[in-house]
Amino acid sequence: MLLSLKYNFLFVHIAKTGGTSVRDSLRPLRLRDPWFIAQFLCSRLSSLSGHRLGIKFPRHSKIIAAKEMLPAETFDKLFKFVFVRNPWDLQVSSFHHIRRERPHLMSHIETFDDFIRWKLDPERPYQFHVDTSIELQSDYVVDLHGKVLVDFMGRYEHLHEDFEEACRRIGVRAPELQHKRQAKDRKKDYRSYYTDEIAEAVAKHFARDIEIFGYTFDPAE
Repeated sequence: MLLSLKYNFLFVHIAKTGGTSVRDSLRPLRLRDPWFIAQFLCSRLSSLSGHRLGIKFPRHSKIIAAKEMLPAETFDKLFKFVFVRNPWDLQVSSFHHIRRERPHLMSHIETFDDFIRWKLDPERPYQFHVDTSIELQSDYVVDLHGKVLVDFMGRYEHLHEDFEEACRRIGVRAPELQHKRQAKDRKKDYRSYYTDEIAEAVAKHFARDIEIFGYTFDPAE
């Protein structure tokens, strides 16, 4: 999550949706916030004792955290935006990311089918780097009653165009957006990774995301 009171925006960062590129491109704006230096110093100094003060939102915080922690008048006037991604494509991205960044977690995994079955196994112990990418994307943008709280939902499939639109609404010129953490060895068409069984398993798990965001396994050309 990235908050700027000077530029009046809140970016909700869902894992594997291009959020690292968006956050890194907008991060320089935070440096101009008058309270940023004090926040940064307090956070770093408090971490020395092992009891870091809760003055920063974690990277993948849900919007409900900001709504509960910020004054209502501050939260309401923020331009709140997020990027979402086709759930089937997101899982392929997660497969390559974990295999590249946390290979020890997948030492027992041989195929993409195995990977999805393992991720969705309710008996599997929690692991942050695995479970972050099977959380529902919709949970990041709604309140406790299911009401969508963001003002703009960009799509990973139109990352550059929607990032420019978000910057237009913020009121700044869109900086260059570099696609970071992009897998070099993945196939371009995520559908080639799926059997019917595994595609259906992902559809079942992410049913609410698919309904809210309007994604399908075979997107319209």
